[in-house]
Amino acid sequence: MAVSPDGIEWEYRQIVLAEPFHLSYPYVFEWRNEYYLIPETAGSIRLYKASEFPMKWSLVTTLFSANGHRYVDASIFRFQEKWWLFTETNPALKADTLRLYYADDLMGPWLEHPKSPVIEGNAHVARPAGRVLVLNDKIIRFAQDCYPQYGYQVRAFEISGLSTTTYEEREVQDKPILTASGSGWNADGMHHVDPCLTDDRGWVAAVDGWCWLDP
Repeated sequence: MAVSPDGIEWEYRQIVLAEPFHLSYPYVFEWRNEYYLIPETAGSIRLYKASEFPMKWSLVTTLFSANGHRYVDASIFRFQEKWWLFTETNPALKADTLRLYYADDLMGPWLEHPKSPVIEGNAHVARPAGRVLVLNDKIIRFAQDCYPQYGYQVRAFEISGLSTTTYEEREVQDKPILTASGSGWNADGMHHVDPCLTDDRGWVAAVDGWCWLDP
């Protein structure tokens, strides 16, 4: 956890969740005045709840147990009185398969959408790349372009049709919304964006990039 008074200057504080396995992609969301967290564990999809936000978290339940899939970058959102969840699942680490699930209750049961996998065999647009935005009736999902390599750039898609039987989307623009800069911390790739609408300054976003380091 890091804190900031203005979103520009940041101070590192502490680790707030530690497990004896991989943790990344900390997807935090609020529901009924409680804060929840779904981190990537590369196996099951685990739901944590804050007992003292944002300092202390405890496991509530396992939403998805490992069943032959490799659940990566689970991204959850609420739309039309239901919960929806995207996750990339290719066990061969190809980042080319996006599955969609839905549930009436956060704790489940969760059902796989009949159109799922909604993307298969396309590493350009399958792996989630940040928080799904729900803006009135408009839904925007962000995707990592993982070809020719992991986390190369980020694309944005508007979901134009979503129900328990239908799924349609279109790319917001014909080019990525985030790309490598060619120098510095994001010289070789960009792979995450988390936009946030503030009360007084419009939009701000946390982004993640990477670069190769010489041995």
